[in-house]
Amino acid sequence: MDIRQIDGEYSVTGQISPEDLKAIRDMGFKSVVCHRPDGEAADQPAFAEIEAAATALGLEVRQIPVGAMGVTPDNVAAMTDALDEMPRPMLGFCRSGGRSTKIYQQTQHIRS
Repeated sequence: MDIRQIDGEYSVTGQISPEDLKAIRDMGFKSVVCHRPDGEAADQPAFAEIEAAATALGLEVRQIPVGAMGVTPDNVAAMTDALDEMPRPMLGFCRSGGRSTKIYQQTQHIRS
């Protein structure tokens, strides 16, 4: 995993596997947000697999899929809710971390 810290409450990474979640928790993350739609690539785990593993480890998890249309106002609203409702530090992930970064940046205009 290539985890990149955006600020004190949020970091991003590329695709994770259920097996990565123990290390993610051990790094101190309290919640995980998936910005990748299910089925985007044949080799990606389903969100349900990530969710089950995260929940078993005591991590809060949510899926806010950002698809081919890019970040939508609904995505930004859902991410703002996630930031308001979920414990931090939070790790966002997608294929490369780019969408997870972009959606977080857009929430900052709303939350500031």
